[in-house]
Amino acid sequence: MLDWSEPSTSAKPTPATIFNTAPTSSAEQTGLGEIDRTGGRVSVDEKRMINCRADVNQLLPLKYKWAWEKYLSGCNNHWMPTEVSMQADIALWKSRDGLTDDERRAIKRNLGFFAASESLVANNIVLAIYRHLTNPECRQYLLRQAFEEAVHTHTFQYIVESLGLDEGELFNMYREVPSITDKAAWALKHTKNLDDPDFKTGTLEADQAFLRDLVAFYVVFEGMWFYTGFAQILSLGRRNKMVGIAEQYQYILRDESIHLNFGIDVINQIKLENPHLWTKAFQDEVRGMISEAAGLEAAYGRDTMPRGFLGLNAALCEQYMHFIANRRCAQIGLAPVFAETENPFPWMSEAMDLKKEKNFFETRVIEYQNGGALSWD
Repeated sequence: MLDWSEPSTSAKPTPATIFNTAPTSSAEQTGLGEIDRTGGRVSVDEKRMINCRADVNQLLPLKYKWAWEKYLSGCNNHWMPTEVSMQADIALWKSRDGLTDDERRAIKRNLGFFAASESLVANNIVLAIYRHLTNPECRQYLLRQAFEEAVHTHTFQYIVESLGLDEGELFNMYREVPSITDKAAWALKHTKNLDDPDFKTGTLEADQAFLRDLVAFYVVFEGMWFYTGFAQILSLGRRNKMVGIAEQYQYILRDESIHLNFGIDVINQIKLENPHLWTKAFQDEVRGMISEAAGLEAAYGRDTMPRGFLGLNAALCEQYMHFIANRRCAQIGLAPVFAETENPFPWMSEAMDLKKEKNFFETRVIEYQNGGALSWD
């Protein structure tokens, strides 16, 4: 949702030199420029998502309260992987008949994809999005998200170490397994402009490049590609297999739900403030990106589950991806890219409901959420 808070009545007008819509220098966008000693106090209506002078960190008064609320939600849902017991998983993994070869393949491919993906997302946040998203309350959330990405990477290290897996195999799958490499390469392709140290927003082309980056990482990477992996691992957890990993994936899914919703809000707010960016041609390009990404995910599903296992197969995962892709299109105001389809995994929404977690896996005795009710899209 978008927040339309009125400007604070106590805020004094501020010169256009502090917050403006004209192209700014890199130093001004990052907040590392010289201090404007003549500047007045910041007014809410002069804060913007992009192309705004950051001016250190003018957090208050808040303009985008939805960003601050997501920051608080992230803080309220703190967790660490080492607090989840892996004993049952270790015993099952070492058992000769505990898992089928197909289940083991899916688990290892899952870990290999996520281990690289969380680092890619973290790099993008720190090296690109934070730099060019000039609103301080959004940056506050990005700092929290960056930490959560570190926790997720820690999670895969913890799982690999606990199960005694080949570290080289798992952490190098992003360049050794084609279905994983293809997705990583796609993501990097859509951020190549932002990798340029001289890149800055402020023109139609540059602003669209930044918006494309947000779609690639929030809508596709975190909002689509992670969900096949979630479905695979949580499906095993529903059958009382690898319950420690499944529990950790449930917490990651909760984090990613906030990440996704934050990204959707950022994209929609930028569109609202800069309607000239959202041209018909650009919309068609984004729809093409989403369609192409769904195809890459379908290939990944066939690679991870060539024969499938109880209750799950590549065809169902592809159907799920079409359902998710259409939903993501609707969330950013686009027409669907696939024919209408039903969600083949309705139980996934149950997995996102933290209040069910102790009954769902029966492995935890505490609640990580320490404040505030959350709702997921």
